[in-house]
Formats: sequence, structure tokens, C-alpha cells
Amino acid sequence: METPRSAPWIAAAALIALLAGCAYTTPIRDIVEHPRDHVDKQVTVEGEVKEVFGLLVVRWYTLDDGSGEIGVVTERPLPRRGERIRVTGTVREAYALGERSAVVLVEEAPARAPRP
Repeated sequence: METPRSAPWIAAAALIALLAGCAYTTPIRDIVEHPRDHVDKQVTVEGEVKEVFGLLVVRWYTLDDGSGEIGVVTERPLPRRGERIRVTGTVREAYALGERSAVVLVEEAPARAPRP
């Protein structure tokens, strides 16, 4: 029995749909080692929460994906230390002092519910 000629196309379309649903994650090492390529761009990273800091209006945590660490500034509730999460946000320069600089990821703000 022959397979229909459309079978390979259906399989390819299913694979593309599956891959489109899996957001690409940028290795943190790439962001830290090549900040000029990433500053002011939106990226998605995934890793383990290492440090958590919250003080009044500042919420910050450090994310480690095994290739490097990056600080994440957020308006969302802070994750737990040791939790594995995926974060999408904009890379920003935290400071530049001579030849030294650091970047942070500013996490996307949560969607606000419309007022009644």
C-alpha cells in the first residue's frame, strides 16, 4: 500500500507548528559576552534562580542557565530560589565604568486586567 503524496507535507507542517510553539532561548553566556549584540533587544532565557532580592519597589533575582548568570529586574512576584523558570524581557545596560560594564534583563511587565 502506498502512502499518500501529501503525507510528507503534513508531517513537515506538524513539525513546524511544534517548533514554533517552543520559544528559542538565548544562552546567558552569549548576552554577557556580547552585550552590544543584545542591548535593547528582547530575549528569552531559561535557568535556575540563584539569588532573590526584594526591597520596596525593587525586585531582582539572578538566573543561571549553566553557561552564565544574569540579573533580572521584575515587577512580578519574585520566584523561589532553586526554581527553574523561563523569562522574556529586554536586555539593558545596568552600568558602564571604563572598560567594565554589566547588563540586566528587564522582565516584561505582567498584563494588566482591564478596569470594569
